Amino acid sequence: MMFEQRRYRTTRASAIGQLELIYHSVVRDIRKGSGHALLGLLTNILQTVIFVGVFYVMMTLTPLRTIAVRGDFLLYIMSGVFMYLLHIKTIGAVAGALPATSAMMQHAPMNTIVAIASSAISALYIQVLSMVVVLYIYHAAFVPITIDDPVGAIGMVLLAWFSGVAIGMLFRAATPWAPGFINLVKLLYIRANMIASGKMFLANTLPGFMLPFFTWNPLFHTIDQTRGFVFLNYNPHYSNIAYPFFLSLTLIMIGLMGEFYTRKHASMSWGAGR
Repeated sequence: MMFEQRRYRTTRASAIGQLELIYHSVVRDIRKGSGHALLGLLTNILQTVIFVGVFYVMMTLTPLRTIAVRGDFLLYIMSGVFMYLLHIKTIGAVAGALPATSAMMQHAPMNTIVAIASSAISALYIQVLSMVVVLYIYHAAFVPITIDDPVGAIGMVLLAWFSGVAIGMLFRAATPWAPGFINLVKLLYIRANMIASGKMFLANTLPGFMLPFFTWNPLFHTIDQTRGFVFLNYNPHYSNIAYPFFLSLTLIMIGLMGEFYTRKHASMSWGAGR
């Protein structure tokens, strides 16, 4: 069973055991929100469609449509919305993963790394499946779409998820020390990314004096590079892949150190207020 105590004789067997535990935890996380995996997926797809519809109407009624890349306008919107939702949903999932003081952590095989990994993977699974379903419906029922470099676009999906994991780790490690303040910072970061992520415009169209307001954001680089892979007619000049990748690696290492320190000093009083 999921929390049956086992003794593994080899490193390989231990790794397989941990992967099995992560798998069961992923299934649990997927079903946790709505009680049924399919219902959770449908809810997420509906939320994605609503986001796309809202931004489509908003950009159609404003001059932002005139600066969109040449190509399918709805695909342009979806390329930004998909990355944004994946990023913020991953942050929320990782930051809200089971804490060290959770009752489930009292079961021997369970640990915080498994909780973090399962939350991150379940967020990736649900969001990617939602993307695929929405794109397929749009392609089959409305307009056939063409992605210039599908492999590169998939790489950017993973990078948006990876940076979400990194930032979520920071929030998770810091939350027990100042829960109210960190939750406020997390909310401000998510709200700021409604604009700062650059999903409504192209980096190439920004005036030079405005670029510093956006280039600090790893999601801004990821979305801009995504559009370079999706559209043949767009070549990003003011964003790159290396910055969000290496920044995410650095933040994950800081987050893991913070998680280790926090776990050592965890107290049941923290869990009581959560």
